[in-house]
Amino acid sequence: MALRKDKQKVLGEVFDEARIRTFLDFQPPEGVDADYHALEKAYRGMKAENFVTFLEIFVDAGRNVQARNPQGKTLLQVISGHQRAEGYIAALKTYDKQ
Repeated sequence: MALRKDKQKVLGEVFDEARIRTFLDFQPPEGVDADYHALEKAYRGMKAENFVTFLEIFVDAGRNVQARNPQGKTLLQVISGHQRAEGYIAALKTYDKQ
């Protein structure tokens, strides 16, 4: 099965809570909201079940699930068109009250 660009396969990486928390520390490129950047990195780097845990930690840390990218879109808006994002979308909808 070929993977589409919208979701890369994650192989062999263990995502315990300590590893998941490291995604809170990613520094964004200039002009990108730090919360949006962390959310996007987690989406691209984790399986959906790990992303759920990440979101719990993210929100508990006071971070903004509704953070926007430079084009003014939330991660939920960006990934809504991705074919393999159902689990991520459901997790984001739990916290993203637009």
